[in-house]
Amino acid sequence: MTLTEPVTSLKGVGPRIADRLQALDIRSVQDLLFHLPRRYEDRTRITAIGSLHPGQHAVIDAEVELADIKYGRRRSLLVRVSDGTGFLTVRLFHFSNSQLSAFSRGSRFRFFGEVRQGSATCEMVHPEYDLLLVDEPAELEDRLTPVYPATEGVSQLLLRRYSDQALAQLDTTNLPELIPESLLSDWTFPGLSDAVRFVHRPPVGEDFAELEAGHHPAQQRLAFEELLAHHLSLKVVRNRSKDKQAPVLPEDCRLCRQFETALPFKLTNAQARVVKEIAADLAHGHPMMRLIQGDVGSGKTVVAALAALQTVANDYQVAIMAPTELLAEQHYQNFQSWLEPLGLHVGWLSGKVKGKARVACLTGVSEGTAQVVIGTHALFQEDVVFHRLGLIIIDEQHRFGVHQRLALRDKGAENQWVPHQLIMTATPIPRTLAMTFYADLDHSIIDELPPGRTPVQTVAVVDSRRDEVIQRVKHACAEGSQTYWVCALIEQSDVLQCQAAEDVAVMLTQGLPELTVGLVHGRMKAKEKSAIMADFKAGGIDLLVATTVIEVGVDVPNASLMIIENAERLGLAQLHQLRGRVGRGSKQSSCVLMYQGPLSVIARKRLDVMRNTNDGFEVAREDLELRGPGEVLGTRQTGDIQFKIADLTRDSGMLDDVERVATCLLVDYPQHISPLIQRWLGTADRYGHV
Repeated sequence: MTLTEPVTSLKGVGPRIADRLQALDIRSVQDLLFHLPRRYEDRTRITAIGSLHPGQHAVIDAEVELADIKYGRRRSLLVRVSDGTGFLTVRLFHFSNSQLSAFSRGSRFRFFGEVRQGSATCEMVHPEYDLLLVDEPAELEDRLTPVYPATEGVSQLLLRRYSDQALAQLDTTNLPELIPESLLSDWTFPGLSDAVRFVHRPPVGEDFAELEAGHHPAQQRLAFEELLAHHLSLKVVRNRSKDKQAPVLPEDCRLCRQFETALPFKLTNAQARVVKEIAADLAHGHPMMRLIQGDVGSGKTVVAALAALQTVANDYQVAIMAPTELLAEQHYQNFQSWLEPLGLHVGWLSGKVKGKARVACLTGVSEGTAQVVIGTHALFQEDVVFHRLGLIIIDEQHRFGVHQRLALRDKGAENQWVPHQLIMTATPIPRTLAMTFYADLDHSIIDELPPGRTPVQTVAVVDSRRDEVIQRVKHACAEGSQTYWVCALIEQSDVLQCQAAEDVAVMLTQGLPELTVGLVHGRMKAKEKSAIMADFKAGGIDLLVATTVIEVGVDVPNASLMIIENAERLGLAQLHQLRGRVGRGSKQSSCVLMYQGPLSVIARKRLDVMRNTNDGFEVAREDLELRGPGEVLGTRQTGDIQFKIADLTRDSGMLDDVERVATCLLVDYPQHISPLIQRWLGTADRYGHV
């Protein structure tokens, strides 16, 4: 048997189990070796019941005192056991008559499971267990027990059994070392096969805390190679894109000059610098792949408009994609007001555009009369055919999967050329994430706010001081300002105890009868939502109660006060985005983070970060430490990049060496790149084939 053989070559793996293993991206014996444990359990020693504590995973040997069926909302089998140091209850919700018979008084069992606090004693719910025979003493495990990512129909027991067989192959067939030893000279790493053996089956006596933290050299060896594989996959995307042709869009742009002249403000130095970088990219015959990072309010949309005008001036179309209807509508309104006076037609396409309006828009797109088309993910549906798509602008890229971005790009593929891509995000990305997740893109940063903008003053207030906050709203509106009041949920929830937006709107309407109070949330129809937002922007509404639908895309310069209910429930990135809705005019703006106590350690840390800084990159760095990269970038939702053993917060010190080794492999060992990517990403490398 070889490591490249399918998992069906292993004992006990038939077609049905093989199908289930595919859900874990396990297709070959090698895939099993790189399906790594996410944590470990110590089953190498027996713990006395008297020393157990809730939350602990432990092995106990105990004698059955009593087994009885309890009837209530759920029928359960309760088994009371003792080892002489104390009593413990084993609870089974799913059991058979044979199990009930096996737990006879006086019989002895070995149990392993998580200890929980029960009503009378500690409990284990559905622990693993074995009957202890008098004449056959049961042996304890001689290695730490791995716990793998699993799926329905594939238990931990089966995964350990299959990985045992895969590990046995390493005794005769070592994994090929795809990173030359000379490139790893700065690190004291074990060999790859030894590292894989160790991580799957750590021997007794190893530092459990070091393993749990992922700091063991064997784990670090694998983390390095995994980071390298991800980095290389994006480098491959980038290199392949360089082999393609894109429209040549010369910089000399009369429309751009007209647009800039009509603006009521002058571009900041940072905006002008980024505009120049984009213009130079568009003038080349290779696809631009550029990421613009800019804090909320830094003026990314104006920069995008200038890129669009350079494209349209050269007789090509522009597609602008946003993740939500609200943000897409905001872009549509902005671009309409900017571009239509220049004689350009701006199209609008979303899932809610139906009937004749949709047919008319599709016709304009296919015939080229719609020079700029704005919409949601509806832009890459099958019936959308562009006439000459030259530039794709994507806002809030992290909310889309990589595949969605590539699907839209493929819409513009014509013969041998593909459109340019400009990607914008108002969620600043720490360097560690940018190096790993966006290695296929050039980066531009708008690190300057327009003149006249003052930092938003942020305070945290316990919600028992709600009356004081309401008076602050009254005072701000009396002085001519407008206010946002943001609620986390639309309806009441006993679990989260969040104030519902409807209830808050009623309460504020009654408490502040002199103010006009509006309400907007995600369940409203798009037309109704747009009308309310337009009224707020025009000054017809003093106080807007909203859910987090106003997180991005709403620009109301007169709004200078933001109240965020249950701020402790929201992440740093979302709090920062919400806060960015104020401070867009010349007035001093404030943000009040209203929370329900007591605060958890992490919630307190988040609120402290918000009070202490307005710097989006600092907020993003703290967010990375608190939540991890998957949450920060949204990849938990898009599913594009998930690490098996690497951790960007923990392993950020490796990234410079990862980039150095990647460069060497691309130049000197190109034959190693594909197998390295395949080893770690498997079918997830599909986005590398572009």
